[in-house]
Amino acid sequence: MEQDRTDRLKTAILLLAVAGLVVGLGAHAAGRADLADMIWRAGVLPALLALAVEILRNVRLGEVGLDIVAALSMTAALVFGETLAAAVVAVMYSGGTFLESFAEGRARREMHDLLSRVPRSATRHRNGALEDVPLDAVAPGDRLLIRNGDVVPVDGTVTSASAFVDTSALTGESLPQRLAPGADVMSGSTNAGEAFDVTATRRAKESTYAGIVRLVEEAQRSKAPMARLADQWSLGFLALTLAIAGAAWWLTGDPIRAVAVLVVATPCPLILAVPVALVAGLSRAAHFGVLIKGAGPLETMARVRTLILDKTGTLTDGRPQIVTIESHDGMAQDDILRFAAALDQASKHPVAQAIVAAARARGLPLAVPSDVAEIPGEGVVGHVEGRTVIVGGDDFVASRVGRLPGGAPAVAAGSVLVAVGVDGRMAGRLVMSDPLRQGAAAMLADLRRGGIGRIVLATGDRADVAERVTEGLGLDGLRASLTPDQKVMLVLSERKRGPVMMVGDGVNDAPALAAADVGVAMGARGAAASAEAADAILLVDRIDRLVPGLAIARASRRIALESVVAGIGLSVLGMVAAAMGYLTPVQGAVLQEVIDVAVILNALRALRIAPDGQREPA
Repeated sequence: MEQDRTDRLKTAILLLAVAGLVVGLGAHAAGRADLADMIWRAGVLPALLALAVEILRNVRLGEVGLDIVAALSMTAALVFGETLAAAVVAVMYSGGTFLESFAEGRARREMHDLLSRVPRSATRHRNGALEDVPLDAVAPGDRLLIRNGDVVPVDGTVTSASAFVDTSALTGESLPQRLAPGADVMSGSTNAGEAFDVTATRRAKESTYAGIVRLVEEAQRSKAPMARLADQWSLGFLALTLAIAGAAWWLTGDPIRAVAVLVVATPCPLILAVPVALVAGLSRAAHFGVLIKGAGPLETMARVRTLILDKTGTLTDGRPQIVTIESHDGMAQDDILRFAAALDQASKHPVAQAIVAAARARGLPLAVPSDVAEIPGEGVVGHVEGRTVIVGGDDFVASRVGRLPGGAPAVAAGSVLVAVGVDGRMAGRLVMSDPLRQGAAAMLADLRRGGIGRIVLATGDRADVAERVTEGLGLDGLRASLTPDQKVMLVLSERKRGPVMMVGDGVNDAPALAAADVGVAMGARGAAASAEAADAILLVDRIDRLVPGLAIARASRRIALESVVAGIGLSVLGMVAAAMGYLTPVQGAVLQEVIDVAVILNALRALRIAPDGQREPA
């Protein structure tokens, strides 16, 4: 990878500069001043050459950075024989660029995980047999077999009696959908039930999932690069440095004074303090469960004022949970749940697995079911502890045990009703939904206190479901039934108000995460696509980690700015002293070292940032 080669080159330049400085000092101590001079020059040249290449690249891009000051100081020191000063500057500069590269490049990964989720082959019906074919060979009209757990490779229509698919990664709909024959099914959906057949309607490159991949790539290409915090100060500092150095040379006629000014002016407080503070901030954020992919995203996160949240798996848990248990035959609620969960142990359906998890969470003993028969998309029948148990949709269970007077009760939007029959009678019903995460309201309030001025919900789910779930949260906006490209448009429109953070977990969120100034993915259970496209990842399945993450980002940036102001102030005083002849170039380099140590120690305070009200993770 290109980034790996760049990191190795910066490491090599730093090692050469350090070796040149140390070996040169040894030669000088041994009385070989001529050899020390040669060694110092040799150690400086690789750093100077790399600087020249970087400056040319920036000039072509229309950018002026701090690299020019460092290049001028090293060049002037070499020209006028101040090789020790040049060696010191080379070590400090190459050390700063190494730290910055380490901060920005360590966690950034390529898009290969997103692309790897796309199936590479498909199982096609042909002449009464099944054959595995490359995905590119699938044409409209081909009949494909989708096994349990398979990702649908192309857009198509269901040709089996029914299909149960999980579209949460694409649409945000938390519960699987039952599709009738002839219904459209999107590529990227996961088969959550029995195997079914699909007739392809599009080629793979034209299908839904491929379109999402293209959206992510386009969003990343169009995203404005994050400017280094240090470069925001560069132009003014460069002008001041040249003015003082030029005035010292012109007024005294002594070029060594100009060299001393340039050496003292080498912007090591900017080059070192900023990446040190930000790397410390990255480490501290990771300590609280927030992995931020480099210094640039951390800086931008500190300036975010608008937050866009996905619903399913982000603001909500993303997994159906039992809201209430209704008893219709005098049976205890725990017994209803116990019988249903024991039978559902034989099913892979997400709702069945949620019922099993709820029973285990209550500590209920679950017997091993027998004579189990599952009707895909309908329910499960079997025996538990010698009793006949039926679990499934209300109509499915009622057709076998009889319907209760009054029919099925009405349930809120976004909820699902699971009926339980025992020994030929309707025992009860489980009402399940995908509720808000615990503490969501308090978390949003904390974010507002931390500087977030606008919070918007963006979801692919239905509007009635989103409104019910988020009622009372005081959101500033709610957009529902959004496609991936509509989420990108929402991010772009909100950016007019200032830097935007987008938080999501599904494949459908990946383009919006890539387009946002800062994209944050739910990494514990989120899709690989969202993790790849995001600038930061919540390592634990807790969205409240955003609060310390933002607090650490803002504190780290503040500490970096404090270090910059203090370091630049001390450097300016040193430049004035050098211009007046009180400092030689070597003395100026030593003074700069002292300033560097001071600002680095200040920058390291970021390692001890303690977000308000946040406990240290266990």
